[in-house]
Amino acid sequence: MNNYPEMKETKSRKMNQLRNKVQLIGNLGKDVEFKTLESGQMLARVALATKDIFKNQKGEKVVDTQWHTLVGWGKTAENMNVFLKKGKQVAINGQLKHRSYEDKEGTKKYVSEIWVSEFMLLN
Repeated sequence: MNNYPEMKETKSRKMNQLRNKVQLIGNLGKDVEFKTLESGQMLARVALATKDIFKNQKGEKVVDTQWHTLVGWGKTAENMNVFLKKGKQVAINGQLKHRSYEDKEGTKKYVSEIWVSEFMLLN
């Protein structure tokens, strides 16, 4: 079962990229999960950790780690599968996407993802 809407290149989609743009730099927490859907569309998923380091009001060092799910489609998915490996530092450009689905027990789940349009290895 496919919970991902098919991605289509349209003029309005390109305009929306200007309105919904995400840029992150972080480290990959695992290797890429890559698969080809029944439609033939290629899909890649991987977790990216970003860290914000600051001092709290008491002067103590605080490390706030946020995890982001990156999703790639088509040629981007293929390239993610080849080049992205656990522990690598990467910069990405993409769009924030939200979706929902029902799990096996029928419970509705909500997911936020970054759909990657381009990436660059930094180390």
